[in-house]
Amino acid sequence: MSEIDSNPFADPEAVNPFADPSVQQARGGQPTGTGAVDDYNPFAEGNQTRPTAGSLSGEPLLKHGNGESYNSQTIPPPQPAQTQPAIMQPSNPPPPYTESSAQKVDTADLQKRQEELERKAAELQRKEQEMKNMQYNERANNWPPLPKFCPVGPCFYQDFSVDIPMEFQRTVKFVYYIWLFYACILFLNIWASLAYFIADSSAGGATFGMSIVWFVLFTPCSFICWYRPLYKAFRSDSSFSFFVFFFNFFFQSICCIVMMIGISDFTVGWINSLSTIGKSTGAGAFMLFISLFFSVCAVLMIVMLLKVHKIYRSTGASFDKAKQEFSTGVMRNETVQGVASNAAQGAVKGMASQYGSNNKY
Repeated sequence: MSEIDSNPFADPEAVNPFADPSVQQARGGQPTGTGAVDDYNPFAEGNQTRPTAGSLSGEPLLKHGNGESYNSQTIPPPQPAQTQPAIMQPSNPPPPYTESSAQKVDTADLQKRQEELERKAAELQRKEQEMKNMQYNERANNWPPLPKFCPVGPCFYQDFSVDIPMEFQRTVKFVYYIWLFYACILFLNIWASLAYFIADSSAGGATFGMSIVWFVLFTPCSFICWYRPLYKAFRSDSSFSFFVFFFNFFFQSICCIVMMIGISDFTVGWINSLSTIGKSTGAGAFMLFISLFFSVCAVLMIVMLLKVHKIYRSTGASFDKAKQEFSTGVMRNETVQGVASNAAQGAVKGMASQYGSNNKY
C-alpha cells in the first residue's frame, strides 16, 4: 500500500494481492483451467472428483523423503482405516449340537445315588458318635454277629475304623483273616481225619477224635489268646498286650507246623497223607489238600509275627513298660481291689480283736 500511496499513477492491479489466481479461486472465481479444482470438495462423502495434473501444471512439485514427487495442491483423499474385528472368527464353524446319552438325566439313577449318600451319611454319623464315646465298656458288643433270636448275644466289640489307627488297620485285619482261615482249616481237618479213619481204622481213630477236640478248643482260644490281644495292643498301644500276642501266637505257629508235618498219628499232615495214598487215593488226596492249607497258614503266621514285632520295636515299647502296665492294670481291676479291701479289713479286725483281748487281761 505504500507503493500505491507514493505513485498514484501506477497500475493498481499490478500490486493487488487479490489478483492472485489462488485467491480468486478461493473467492469463487473461475479462471481458465481451474474447473476441475473448483469442482473438488475434499469434505464431501463419496466425492469421486479429483484435481488433474494438468489443472495444477503451473504449481511447483515437491518431493517426499523417499524421492517421490507430489503436487502441493494435490491432496490425497483420506483412506479408511482397515480395522480387524475384536472377536476372532473361527475358521471352521462348530459342529451342530446333538444330545448324547451321557447328557440324559435318569431320575431313577439320581434317586439311587441320593439313597446311597444318605446311607453313608448315617454311617459316618454313627461312627462319629462312637468315637466320641471313650469308654470301651459302654459300647454295645457286635461280635460275633449272631441273629437276634439267638439266646446268646455278642461277646466282643470290634470296629477297625473306630478303634484301630488308620496306618495299622490293614495289619490287624490281615491277622483277623488268618484266624478265620485257621478256623476253617480246623473244620475241614475233621472231615480229612474222618477220611483217614475210614481208610485206616487202626491209626485214624485217634486222629479223628483229636481233630474234634482241636476244632472245639483251638477256635475260641486262638481268638481270645492271640487275636484279641493284638486288637487291644493296637487300640490302646499296650506293651503288655503285645507280649501276650507274641507268646501265644508263637505257640500257635508251632502247633500249626506240627499239624502240617504230621509227625504223630494225632495229626493230618504230609507224612500221614503220603502214607495213606497207597491205601486210599481219595482219602490221601484230601489229606494232602488239608496239609497244604496248614502249610500256607503256618507261613502266614510266621510272616505276620515278624511284621508285628517290627512295628512293636518301632513304637518304642519295652518289657519294663509292659510290667508297669501290668501292675497298673491289676491294681485298677475291680476284683483285685475288692479282694485287697476285704483282706485289709480282715487284718484290721483281727488286730483290733487281738488288741482288745490283750487289754482285757
